[in-house]
Amino acid sequence: MHLGNEFLEDLELLNLFNLETTQGGIKIHHEAAPERIAAAKRLFDKGIITLKDGGYLTPHGIEAAQHTQSLLTILRDDIS
Repeated sequence: MHLGNEFLEDLELLNLFNLETTQGGIKIHHEAAPERIAAAKRLFDKGIITLKDGGYLTPHGIEAAQHTQSLLTILRDDIS
């Protein structure tokens, strides 16, 4: 399976969320990179975030972000 740029952009956006609190949302401004704006829309369309321009993680989004951030931690630890 090839991980395309869109998939990687989605992962990068999920990695921005602070999982320490459910009160920590994000805002994607209209001046953001087009790739970041598109990633937010894709995650919204999948029911992972609450707004097209960020917002909060949905319950499904919390799970996705936890998996994403766990994977990145594992991969970073293996590199060290």
